Amino acid sequence: MNREAFVYAISGVFFGLVIGWILGTQQAPATATAAVAPTAQAAAQLPADAPPPPVLDVQRASALERQANSEPNNALVRVDLGNLYFDAERYDIASSWYEAALKLEPKNVNASTDLGVSYYASNQADRALQQLDYSLTIDPAHAKTLYNQGIVRAFGKQDLDGAAKSWELLIKVAPQSPEAERARTGLASLRANHAGTPPAGGGGGGGLEF
Repeated sequence: MNREAFVYAISGVFFGLVIGWILGTQQAPATATAAVAPTAQAAAQLPADAPPPPVLDVQRASALERQANSEPNNALVRVDLGNLYFDAERYDIASSWYEAALKLEPKNVNASTDLGVSYYASNQADRALQQLDYSLTIDPAHAKTLYNQGIVRAFGKQDLDGAAKSWELLIKVAPQSPEAERARTGLASLRANHAGTPPAGGGGGGGLEF
C-alpha cells in the first residue's frame, strides 16, 4: 500500500459519488438521524474484487525490531517498522513506531505525515489533522501533507470547503506533483457536485496522497 496515497481508491467517478453522498448528508433535515460518513478505508473496501489485506512479513518485522532494540537512536529503522506495519494494515502498531521515530527526529516531515495517515486509518480524524498541521510547520509546502489534509477534511470531517482549500494550496505550491494531479481530480468532483465550490486558482489561492 502506498502510504502517501492511502485513499487512492477514492478517485475519479467513485470519488465523485462519495462527495455527492457527503453533500447529501450535509443538506439533510436537522431532524433526520445523523449518518456517519464512510471512512476512507471502509470506502476502499467496497469493490467486490478488492484484494485481501497484505500479510505482515513477520520475519522482516522481527529483524527490524531486533535492530531497533539494539540501536536506540536509529530513527530510520523505526520508520521502516512503521511502514511495514502500515502496509499490513496494523495501524496502531505503525503509529507507535512512527511516534518513536519522531521522538528521535522531530523534523522528519515524512514520518510525521505517515503518522497522521496512520491516525486517520485508525478512525482518529482529529488527531490526524493535528499531526498533519504539525507536518506543515516543518514544511508548509509539503505536497503529500497537503493532499492528505484535504482527504481527512473531506472524508474524516465532511469539511468540503476545508478540503478544497488544502488542495488549491497544493496545486499552487507544487503544481507539477503527482499529488497536485490527484488534487485536481478531487476539486473537479467537488465542482461537479457543488456549484458553490470555488474553482482552482480562487479562494484558497491555488489551481483532491499516503
